[in-house]
This record gives sequence, C-alpha cells and structure tokens, in this order.
Amino acid sequence: MRFSDRIIPHFLPFLLLLSPLTKLHSAETTKSRPNIVFILADDLGAHDLGCFGSTFYETPNIDRLSKRGTRFTQAYAASPLCSPTRSSILVGQYPARTGITAPVCHLPTVQLEKHLAKNENGKVRLLDANSLTRLKPEYFTLAEAFKEAGYATAHFGKWHLGHNLKPADHYEPMDQGFDSDFPHTPNVSGPGGGGYLAPWKFIKDPTITDEVGMHIEDRMSKEAAKYIQAHKDQPFYLNYWAYSVHSPWNARADYIEHFKAKADPKNPQHNALYAAMVKSLDDGVGRILQAIDDAGIADNTIIVFYSDNGGYAYPPRKTEPEGYSDIPATSNLPLRSGKASLYEGGTREPFIFAWPGKAKAAATSDILFQSVDFYPTLLSCVGLKPHADLKLDGLDQSQALLGGDSARDRIFCHFPHGDAKRDSVMDGFYAGTYVRKGDWKLIRFYARNDDGSDDLELYDLKNDLGERHNLAAEKPELVRELNDLISEFLKDTEAVVPKLNPNHGKAPVAKDEPLAGWKNRNCAAAIKDGILTANGTATAPFLGIGANLNGPAKISFRMKAASGGEGAIELLPKANAKPEELLQFAYTLKGGDWQDINVDLPNKGGAAILRIYLPHASEPVDIDWINVKPETGKSTRWDF
Repeated sequence: MRFSDRIIPHFLPFLLLLSPLTKLHSAETTKSRPNIVFILADDLGAHDLGCFGSTFYETPNIDRLSKRGTRFTQAYAASPLCSPTRSSILVGQYPARTGITAPVCHLPTVQLEKHLAKNENGKVRLLDANSLTRLKPEYFTLAEAFKEAGYATAHFGKWHLGHNLKPADHYEPMDQGFDSDFPHTPNVSGPGGGGYLAPWKFIKDPTITDEVGMHIEDRMSKEAAKYIQAHKDQPFYLNYWAYSVHSPWNARADYIEHFKAKADPKNPQHNALYAAMVKSLDDGVGRILQAIDDAGIADNTIIVFYSDNGGYAYPPRKTEPEGYSDIPATSNLPLRSGKASLYEGGTREPFIFAWPGKAKAAATSDILFQSVDFYPTLLSCVGLKPHADLKLDGLDQSQALLGGDSARDRIFCHFPHGDAKRDSVMDGFYAGTYVRKGDWKLIRFYARNDDGSDDLELYDLKNDLGERHNLAAEKPELVRELNDLISEFLKDTEAVVPKLNPNHGKAPVAKDEPLAGWKNRNCAAAIKDGILTANGTATAPFLGIGANLNGPAKISFRMKAASGGEGAIELLPKANAKPEELLQFAYTLKGGDWQDINVDLPNKGGAAILRIYLPHASEPVDIDWINVKPETGKSTRWDF
C-alpha cells in the first residue's frame, strides 16, 4: 500500500473542511483587489487639459484627478489614429502585429487578414496597408483577463473595434469580455451627423432617450455612476471610453458662449466650440469621480486617464453652429502637428494614473510609457499575470507608475497609411514608422523621396521637441542604428510595409482601348506581347492622344524599326487647330536595335493633343513604352 493510500483516509475530514475555506480565501482575495476605471478620451491633445498646460480650456475635474495621482508627460499612443490604439490597450500588441492600423472597424466589410493594398491603374504612387476591420475574437482581451479573475466588467462609450452582422459574429464589447455595454454603438466611429446632443441619431436602441439637448457624456456618465454604486462591494473593471472630443463639431450652446467671451486669437488654443466639447468631457469625468467618492471606494480604485491619439490641430470641416470651421480645433504646440501624424503631436498623450496610497499624489513623471503597456501593467497592479502563452508587446510598468524605474527605453509606431496629398493638409500624415530610443527619434517615411527610396528624419527631442531640425544627414551612424531597430521591429511584428507602386504613372490597357488610349491614324496598329506595332497605310502615319499639357514637357519612348528615318512630335492646342498653331519637334531613329528617344517640348501654352509621327510610312515600327513628363506635375507612362 502506498503512503498516500494510508494517510489520505485519516486526513479526509480535514481536507473536506479545508476546501470551502480555500474557496472562501480565494473569494476574499478577489474581493480585496482594487477596481479599475479606465477613462479614454477620443482625439484629446497632449496639452488640452489645465493640468497639462492649457490656459483656455477648463478641466477642473480632470485637474482634480491629477492631484490625486501622477501625471506622465512622455506617454504615447500606439498609433496616431483611434482604433489601432484601442486594440493595443485591450490585447497588449502593437497595431503592426494585430493588423488593425486604421480606424475602419465601423465598416461593413469584414477584413481579418492584413495585406498590402493593390492598385493596378497606376494612379496611386504608394501602396499602403489594408487594415483589419475587426478585432479578432480569438484574442484574450484585458476585459476577459479581469473577468476570469472574478471582476465585473462594463464598457461605456465608443468601441470602434468591430460589430456583428451575423449571428455567428463575435466582435462587440460583450463578445470580448464585457458583461455590459452602454449605449451600445459598436458600428459607429463617433456620434455621427446627429451629434452629441439628444435626440441621438447614432444610438439605435429606442429605449435610450433623454431630454432634448442632453449631452451624451452627461447621460453616459450618469449610467456609469449607477454602475459604480451597484458594484461597490465587488471588484470591477469599467471602461469609460468617451466619444469626446471626436467630430462632429457641436456642443452645448451655453458652453460655446462662455468660451467665446474669453477666446484670445493670440492663444494657439482659441476655438470656443472645441473648448465647449472639452468641458463636457470634463463634466463626465467629474461625475465618475464623485460616484467613486460617494461609493466609498476611492482608496481601492485605480483610475487611468488617457487619450487614443493626438489632438485635431486642423480647422474642422463643418461646425454646428457655424463660424468655427476656420479656426484649428486645438493646438498641440510645442509639439508638431496632431492627429494622424507621425510627429509628436500625433501620438503623445495626456496620462494620469491615480491610486490613493500607492501612486504619488500631485506628482509628475517623465518615464516612457505606451498604450500597449496597459495590459500587463494593470493586471500586475491587481496581483494578476497574463496567460503564459500570450504574445505581448507591452511591458509591465506597474512599479514605474508608482515611482520606480521604467522597463521601457524605446517605443515604436507603425502607421502604414497616408500620402503626399494628406501630408500637405495634416503634416506628417504619410505612411511610415518611427522609433524613439531615449531622446532620439527616427521616422521612416516610405518611398517618399523622388527616386522611390525611404525618407529618413532624425530628431533630438530633448533639444528639439517641435521636430524642426532634421539631423539625419549629420548623424549617419545613429540613423543606421535606429533604422535597423525599425527593420527588426517590422520583421518581428510581421508588419505590412508600404512600398512604391510599380504601376504608378503607367496607363493601363483598358478592354475598350486596344492601344491603351492612343489613336492610330494613317496606319494599322496593335499591341502584342507588350509591344505596340504600327504600320503605315498612308502618308504621314501617326499615333495621337489627349495630352492636356500646360507648359514645357519631355517625351521619351523606346522605338525600333528595320531601317532609320525621321519622325516628329506634334502638339495641338485643340482638335481643329490651324496649321500655324501647331508645334513640331523632330527626332531621328537609327535602324536596327531598340533606341531610347528623348524629345524636349518647350511648349509655352496649352497642348490638348500630342502626336507621334512615325519615321516610316512603309515598314513596321515597334514601340515598347512611352513616357510624358511635364516640367511640373507627374509623369504619365504607357508600358504596352
């Protein structure tokens, strides 16, 4: 007989008594764990709070929260746009890894695999990423981790990580670890056309109504306050993910008038409408703080305040009331640019961490922190650990939030979206990746140079917070070191990396355009195996196309014929131009092998039509490609 067989019967009564005691101890441990209230603002800038330097906006409640805890001045979102950052909080992974790199999770299309976009018509210079449109259900989210540990979980406000279209879909808050969701708007990116004030058009639940003019943050924070009171005797994890201060640009009229009276055009922040939106956000936060105090649980509640991306430092598109669309919504100065930008204004966030008796009160910290860190950090704060099999990019910064050393010396941001057009409106809205290590930041903008190579910008944030002095040329070794870090990061996360479109500037051969848009006159012509062959059938054979040239240009083409000859390029200002209005520029073709021909077109006026007169009227002429490059503007290329 084994020893265990002899001893267990004697101790069985004791073990039976111990079992419920063990369960009771586990329940008591769970009950004593601190609550988590995570307040996430939408599009709030790094300096949009009084406690972070604003002298125009009024945020007394959030300022009061900062006095309870610690302000962090070097905290970053994982992305300059919202959905990617939201996913990084809930799963602890970089957007480069999850594939949610753009705020597209409200779209009906279900895209669950990351890949490079396609563009065969050549109109797009840069191929960027196709973002996922849903947070995959297989992730073990932060909410699920808390729920597994016995926490009650609730989500209030904006989600923007996916919505269900079919019964089998599982993309909404209550599919991802939350017991409840109010006001349940998973399919919207914001309050939409109806705006923040009741009646709310973006809320589809017919039972959620209120008096006309009620601000959604007021209603939502009242519901959150009820939840806090009802769950004060058990640990809970509450997301208050505000809709404010995302567009649409509307707010309470009395608040707008209040700030209109104190707006100073000399202050970079002076949009009264936006100030009113910030104040409503602060009202909601104040109501939550009061509920926590009233419930008597302040000393056992961790409160996080954060923003999902930088402030909207550009003029709003449309405002209600009118009159505020010519004033930038906010200013992130001295940080450069704002939302959607890879410069500091796009991803540096206001971060407050309050935990009475644990986090230092009325303190300031300059540790590096990023939104991916919340997953392991918050679990650690309450004595929990992530599942061992989880892949996390976030670091446990629980000790750093309490005044200890930081585990992080670098951050990455991969944003594979944007182009020159967007960059011209929102500075830094161009597909790229950056790394910050210590005080040095390197940004890699993909294929932005004229030759299609990556454009590298290096900044010393300690001495140039506004990122105005690119030191890349002066410090090539540091650039190589940081650029290698970016490459390693992209490889590790299996990121979708934008690249130059190989079809850019090339005119596609349409099914109804057998010559790719060119018209053959006095010749027979056809395309076969990538070569256009033209054979004269009458005097002066030519190929013509609509040019729309304004000013000087150059035409280049690769041509071949058995024997040499003289040809010409002709520009016509209009279809029925008079002979004296025509411009002709001669070229010479040598016989035999392929020849690249370049012809300058010193056109001073407008040219509606361009013609290539063939060097022969009696033998075939082959053309491989044609390229027309205006002196200003983009080339147009035909690869037959």
